[in-house]
Amino acid sequence: MTQISADRIRQIESRFAELEARMASGEMEGDEFVAASREYAEMEPVAMAGREMQSLRDELDGLEEMLAGDDAELKAMAADEIDDVRRAVEAAGKALAILLLPRDTADDRPAMLEIRAGTGGDEAALFAGDLYRMYERFASLQGWKVDLISANASDQGGFKEVVASVNGKGVFAKLKFESGVHRVQRVPETESGGRIHTSAATVAILPEPEEVDIDIRTEDLRIDTYRASGAGGQHVNKTDSAIRITHLPTGLVVTCQDGKSQHKNKAQAMKVLGVRLYEKEREEAHSEEAEARKSMVGSGDRSERIRTYNFPQGRVTDHRINLTLQKLPTIITGESLGEVVDALVAEDQAKRLAGLAED
Repeated sequence: MTQISADRIRQIESRFAELEARMASGEMEGDEFVAASREYAEMEPVAMAGREMQSLRDELDGLEEMLAGDDAELKAMAADEIDDVRRAVEAAGKALAILLLPRDTADDRPAMLEIRAGTGGDEAALFAGDLYRMYERFASLQGWKVDLISANASDQGGFKEVVASVNGKGVFAKLKFESGVHRVQRVPETESGGRIHTSAATVAILPEPEEVDIDIRTEDLRIDTYRASGAGGQHVNKTDSAIRITHLPTGLVVTCQDGKSQHKNKAQAMKVLGVRLYEKEREEAHSEEAEARKSMVGSGDRSERIRTYNFPQGRVTDHRINLTLQKLPTIITGESLGEVVDALVAEDQAKRLAGLAED
């Protein structure tokens, strides 16, 4: 069991009680109150878990005293209950330890979902479309909102590239392990010989920054307008509504042509640019932790093959944790994707807990 001292639990409860009292007193205003409210909300589940842990430890101590006593009836009662309480202490200790793990500061952020068709031509684009609908449905089941930012549709009904913003509670924390190469094995509808084709799509999940996180200077941008191309309505090819923004210091280029107005396309492109610059800063800040991240569930490397969707066998396999589920129909429609997501989060937590124990 992960050892969490009674002193540590008392420190948590003390800080929580202090925040509670100060907020109730009315002595704090403005930014100070907002900061205290945020800390209080973050500490509340930890404080509640700490109280539960201490209560169970006290109960276990009482049962152990009864077992050591001379009263036969009390000893029998304690013997019946002590194993259950020990298991409860173990579970509560693990739950509290997980809550105390260092958190990624981006975990509560909304995220940008980017899906690009890879090898496989039209079939890869169709698969990219399947993945987008899978995440869209999963997000809906979580109570999240998905806003389409840009899409480059294929002739067969899929996407060569699609970008969307996902907003809600804990979006990045749940989706961050989805980044990587997703592979599909199935018989295309156009395949007369029944041969199984393998194609792929790349998924990137990027946390969205707050406005204060990224400062984009106007003089660092080159903004070009051009006529949109492809499907999109009567406005296409008639007005210079498409936008290309180049961030000169980094060379990052973002394009957007889906909106009917140049103003809307520029706003969407700026949002995408902000997300990519924020991710670049995060990667640079975490470069020293790169080796440690490799030992986790996934490094976030978009070239890493992470999952295979095998349609003939009806199975989905996540290669990082050797998880195979015979639930492809409900995973690809989003209903059962949570089982995969939760398993990845649990594995990451277990590895980080093990790392702390070794330190």
